[in-house]
Amino acid sequence: MTDETTLWKGSPSQWLNLGPYAAALALAIGIAVAARYLPAAWLALVVPLVYAIWQFLVVRCQVFQLTTQRLRITTGVINQKIDEIELYRVKDTLMLRPWWMRLTGLASISLQTSDRSLPSLVIPAIPKGEELRELLRKQVEAQRDTKRVREMDFDETGAAAGELDADLSGGRA
Repeated sequence: MTDETTLWKGSPSQWLNLGPYAAALALAIGIAVAARYLPAAWLALVVPLVYAIWQFLVVRCQVFQLTTQRLRITTGVINQKIDEIELYRVKDTLMLRPWWMRLTGLASISLQTSDRSLPSLVIPAIPKGEELRELLRKQVEAQRDTKRVREMDFDETGAAAGELDADLSGGRA
């Protein structure tokens, strides 16, 4: 059995928190304005501060680790959850780059898998997404070759895609 080594490890960008940070700032400004008329309102500034810190921690504590055999996903600030997807189970990848991600040099990678507990996964807002997607693709193919596993798609009748083509052409595939 080959040793497993880490090829990439990263967390999503804090750009994901732009909306929550803006909301916390707007709330803080509203509290500051209210505090001009009600001095005790200054104490309420703790709320947007704690909210912004919590949002920072939620994104920071989400870690993706790509190894030679699997993709490990760690989430959770207080209680941690670790899930894994064996690379040979990855069916398809899709890279998403909306306009704001292109401006910031980020990308999200969406995975479709045959894993029962995690059939789809998004690795959000990561730098150098094109490189990670290519590395992931190469490792998926290497793991499939190593394990001698191939992905086969079935239609709603249960026939494999190749069998359906042969049936439609009258057996002349």
